[in-house]
Amino acid sequence: MGSVDDRGVSSIPAPARAALVIGLIYIFLVGVSSLETGIKTMGSDTTESLFSAVSNPIAGLCVGILGTVLVQSSSASTSVIVGLVASQKLGVDDAVPMIMGANIGTTVTNSLVSLGHVRHSNEFRRAFAAATVHDFFNILAVGLLLPLELIFGIVSGTAENISERLVGSAGSEWKSPIKAWVKGPVGWIKDGLSTLGAEANLLGTLMVAVGLVVILAALTFITKNMRALVADRVERSLNAILGKGGGAVAMVLGMLITIAVQSSSITTSILIPLAGAGVIRLQNAYPVTLGANVGTTITALLAALAGSSPEALTVGLAHTTFNVLGIVLLYVLPFARSLPILGAEKLAEIATTRRTMAVVYVFIMFIVLPLIGVTLLR
Repeated sequence: MGSVDDRGVSSIPAPARAALVIGLIYIFLVGVSSLETGIKTMGSDTTESLFSAVSNPIAGLCVGILGTVLVQSSSASTSVIVGLVASQKLGVDDAVPMIMGANIGTTVTNSLVSLGHVRHSNEFRRAFAAATVHDFFNILAVGLLLPLELIFGIVSGTAENISERLVGSAGSEWKSPIKAWVKGPVGWIKDGLSTLGAEANLLGTLMVAVGLVVILAALTFITKNMRALVADRVERSLNAILGKGGGAVAMVLGMLITIAVQSSSITTSILIPLAGAGVIRLQNAYPVTLGANVGTTITALLAALAGSSPEALTVGLAHTTFNVLGIVLLYVLPFARSLPILGAEKLAEIATTRRTMAVVYVFIMFIVLPLIGVTLLR
């Protein structure tokens, strides 16, 4: 038996933990494929009624926000979106606004973490600004890129061009090797549920439910185990690099950490107490959040490998494309770089003066407005 650390959790040797992560990634891919198969098993009338709300891009954006807030993971919500597209019941055009919404929804975790500093004014001001700079970047990126996507298809078009070069054009069958690897377990799940005597709609619903549970559970345990593997090195790297400045190096660091721990929320949440304590400046923390935005897209790309259609990969690539274009518009261009920082600092000043405004902001931004959008525009 392993020793017990100070958190009361049995320690696992690093090689065994790494092997466990590989196994969990396989289980995650089984969950994505099960979700896809379940949607395909449902009747067309059922799936049409389920996804009719997201035909409006603003409603789709709001669904992406709410779904990500609900599961507290953009990796989980974007993986589900990829699975829906792989089933060919959700189109790429409808999925892209949902992906953008997931980018906004994932930032709620940072704001909630910053509320832990609310008793100390200066500390809270710095922490809340570090949290909401992520919000402002994603909101501004959506504000700029969603209209361009609706008019010119800039995000989906770019992603589709890359996807065509990699796996072929939309509408064709992509023979993913990973799809073949997970086919067996998915078949076992379907056969096991079929013994219950369920008709197509119920069988499909049950497979979707199983897929969702497997995806969420696998990602949760992947994140926990990867964090245990690299936690100490992550904090040392952040302190060493951000103490010297930010820029492109900090952005790459944020991307690599997020790929490693499979969670942008963990990467950005580590910054909040450091910023609150004044260890790092907001200007240095900002590029880390941008790198985390790119790093978190690896999960959607991984989920696309379990699909059987080029459209699934297109949506995964659209997530990456959106974040890269957002960085180009709001960080590479010098005149735009300070906008998210100025917005975050101003909101932090207001929240420090009236602490309840921080809670009101989180509630309205991540729950009330998305609910209104879905209700009125479906």
